Amino acid sequence: MKKNPKHIEIEIDKLTNSIENVVTGDSFQTDVSLIDNKDLKIITKKNGWLFNWKDEYKQPDRDVYKLTITGNPDIIQGLVSITEREDHVYMHLIESAPFNLGRNKVYLGVPGNLVAFVCRISFHRGFEGYVSFTSKTRLIEHYEKTLGAENVSGHLMIINTEAALKLINKYFKN
Repeated sequence: MKKNPKHIEIEIDKLTNSIENVVTGDSFQTDVSLIDNKDLKIITKKNGWLFNWKDEYKQPDRDVYKLTITGNPDIIQGLVSITEREDHVYMHLIESAPFNLGRNKVYLGVPGNLVAFVCRISFHRGFEGYVSFTSKTRLIEHYEKTLGAENVSGHLMIINTEAALKLINKYFKN
């Protein structure tokens, strides 16, 4: 099945205050940073990633960020690709690491953590937390419930200031 990279198709499994080990319930603080060429060697379809992150990284208008556990920067938990638009941040792609998918996932909270980070970037760039993305039809209601996103037209979803603040306050306490 070919994935449509223009539509966000990730389930927000749980809004945690970091990421949470599925088995033990332990929480781990996270860091988000830009990926580099070294990361591109491991985030490949051959290693189970669904999207071509090398192509995403090459796009001149995009920034690709990785989520890692604090103190363990070499194991990527998830990725997100964004672009700064005129009055908001647009989220192109978001993906949990292959080991954070499905019934046997290791950590909960990865997608929510990344979306909260994008909301925080929006505030830092003067866009009052506004983030947009294009959703798969079957997940529109899911994003409304979990992220507080609004469906504004067709598949276009917007996270406004109020919803962004809720996400940021959940993940970034300081």
